[in-house]
Amino acid sequence: MVYSMTHPSHKSQLPRLKRIHGQVAGLLRMVETDRYCADILTQMRAVQAALRSTEQEILKSHIEHCVAGAIKSGDRSERQAKLAELYDLLKRFGAS
Repeated sequence: MVYSMTHPSHKSQLPRLKRIHGQVAGLLRMVETDRYCADILTQMRAVQAALRSTEQEILKSHIEHCVAGAIKSGDRSERQAKLAELYDLLKRFGAS
C-alpha cells in the first residue's frame, strides 16, 4: 500500500502570526518613541513567546502529517529522510 502524503495547511496560524506582526509593529513604535527599556524588553519577551508557541504548533503538525506520513508510506528512504530532517530541525532548535 502506498500512502499519499499531503502537506498540511498552516492557515490556522495566520491569526496568531498577524497578532505577532502587530506586536512587532508595537515594538517598533516603542523604540521610536523612546519608551522605557523594561517595557520594551517585556514586549520583546511576549513576541518571542508567541513565536515559540506558533513554532511548536507548526512542528507538531509537521510530525503528525509529514513525518508520520513518511513512516506510514512504507518507503524506507522516505522515512529515513523525514526522520533525518526532524532530527536536524530539533538539533537546530535546541530540542525546544
